[in-house]
Amino acid sequence: NKHKKFYCCGGRMARVLTGSDNEKLTELCHLTYKEQAVWFLNAFWETLGESEAEKVWSFTAKFNQLDEHKKAEGSALDEFFAHRFLELVHETLTVHAMRDKLRAVGAIGQTERPKQVPLIHYLIWKYSSDWKFMVNAPQGSKEEVAEAERLLREVQAAFQASQEADRQAAEALHHAQQSESAAKSREAEAKQKEAAAKQRESEAKQTAERARASEAEAKQTEALAQQREAESVQREAESQQAKAELEAALAEVKRQEEAYNNRTAELKRLSEEGGLVSRNKAKNELAQHLGEDPLPLRKAKITLEAAVKKADRAAGVAAAAAQEASNATAAASEARHAASEAAAAAERSSQEASHSRAQAEDSARQAEAARHEAEAARHASEAAKQAAEAAMEEAQRRLEEAEAYVEEVKKRLPLGASWWLDRELHEARAYLPTAKGGYAKKKF
Repeated sequence: NKHKKFYCCGGRMARVLTGSDNEKLTELCHLTYKEQAVWFLNAFWETLGESEAEKVWSFTAKFNQLDEHKKAEGSALDEFFAHRFLELVHETLTVHAMRDKLRAVGAIGQTERPKQVPLIHYLIWKYSSDWKFMVNAPQGSKEEVAEAERLLREVQAAFQASQEADRQAAEALHHAQQSESAAKSREAEAKQKEAAAKQRESEAKQTAERARASEAEAKQTEALAQQREAESVQREAESQQAKAELEAALAEVKRQEEAYNNRTAELKRLSEEGGLVSRNKAKNELAQHLGEDPLPLRKAKITLEAAVKKADRAAGVAAAAAQEASNATAAASEARHAASEAAAAAERSSQEASHSRAQAEDSARQAEAARHEAEAARHASEAAKQAAEAAMEEAQRRLEEAEAYVEEVKKRLPLGASWWLDRELHEARAYLPTAKGGYAKKKF
């Protein structure tokens, strides 16, 4: 800061303010919030600093938080955030009332109309402090304070980085473990589905094989039925032909018998009518006609009539057999058609089962690959977690070095600056695990 001045003290440079007391106060108002607070504690440690140091620390933290633009590097709040600060610390006065009091003690000129509120103004008002004594109070070695603060900043940055790395590694490890567990579950499920698909495929192939065998058997049965039907139809045709031939022969015999009977009747009539000569001639012919043996004709008639009846029965039997064979053929054809459809359906099911099995195998391979990736991610997360823990160990070692340095320089620093360094060390320990001296850091 261009307003900072130092003087030599024991070989080290001590910080001082220059000019009149008002100019010194103005210069002090341009220091950072922390520098203002430490200056105040150094000046009034014996009277109020030791008992109020924690409150001053809290006030400084609130100023840092409310300064939207510069944060801890700021030196004053605008009036809006200054009123917000007063609300947070439960003060009932206004910024204007505070300035009136500061004007009354000469800290602000009567004609000054500042737009900013530095922390030191609030502390002067809060504790009704002698601001002139304060601006002239001695301060410690700026080199040693700067070095201690540098060490603390580095330690805090190391802790923050290692803590963030540890947090990210822990989250990544947790996520990787969950992903690995989920991947293993998916892999196990995929393998179960694969095994089930293979079982269904095997069963479908067996069903298809049985269906094809049934189809072949049905086709063979159908062919045999068709052959038997053809034979039955042939036998029926032959029976019908034999019957027709017998009926024709019987009709011929009956025709001959009817002609014989008609001739007999004709000769009898002629022998009884007409002249004597014609009657005698007719009688002679009748006698000759009746002298012929009719037995072969009657026997042939009887035989043919019996044969016709037998042929008729045989034709009926043949027709019934042909009908039965036709029915059997129709049933065999229907059974063969059903078997063919069943075989086709079984083949489709077999193909679908094979496709499902292939998909299940692919899913199982993908699930296994995902599980390998999840395991690799977990191993990487575990390595990152170990690296973060190692970084935390290194930050702890550096904290111990900073603590040792602070203990040494505290012997030569004002009590306010010494307390502030201790307080910052305490804050740094918040980043340690509780098992190693850390604690749960409170939020303002």
